[in-house]
Amino acid sequence: MMTSLNNVNSLPQSKKNSLYHATSMSAEGCKTFAVGHLALGYITGKAASKLLKVNANIPLMFVASVISDIDLLIPSLEHRGPTHSLILSSLIFLPVFMLIGKRATPYFVALIQHFILGDYMTGGMQGIQLFWPISLGWYGIGIKITGLTNILVEWALFLTSLTIMFKTKDAWILFKRHASNLLLLIPIFTVLLPAFVGFPLSVPMALVIPHLIYLIIFALSALIDFQYILRKPLA
Repeated sequence: MMTSLNNVNSLPQSKKNSLYHATSMSAEGCKTFAVGHLALGYITGKAASKLLKVNANIPLMFVASVISDIDLLIPSLEHRGPTHSLILSSLIFLPVFMLIGKRATPYFVALIQHFILGDYMTGGMQGIQLFWPISLGWYGIGIKITGLTNILVEWALFLTSLTIMFKTKDAWILFKRHASNLLLLIPIFTVLLPAFVGFPLSVPMALVIPHLIYLIIFALSALIDFQYILRKPLA
């Protein structure tokens, strides 16, 4: 059942902080990390492309899977607020669907899975502003996922995505020169690199390896394009 979390969010910030710290759900036990978002975005977007028999740009799917977390870089926006809204996302994609039709579906699916399959279900007490701006309420199921279960789920999603990438040869596409590979700089600088800034790390040690593997793959892909641009003679 969908539960509004307005009562919690109407409290003063100091009270909310105390409540969040007092809850039995730890920070690591009630959220999806970058690895989960990236993997699930790729898996669902790839499934949509196969179902509709359309080609999908792999870097763009990865970007769509984490772009909702751009609010982490915007001080005026509260995390999991408007950028996690199904209403706003649908409105933004409406002209895209009108322009390219069903080819937009993989990217839309990769986008909305972030907050529907990820943050809505495991967003803890805060929830997300799922129906902003129609409703300013915060919604979420708040499924309690223990640290170990969370780590196992994210590892499973990561390994599944990696298997699909190599089986479908999408991984090799990322290592071929293509302008869209530079889009991978977005997840690199918004969710992957920041995970390793500061101490303690913002991700569990058990998830450092999959984060690093995604970071290395994306960085190498972008570097291939940078090398081509630097070597390209000026006209």
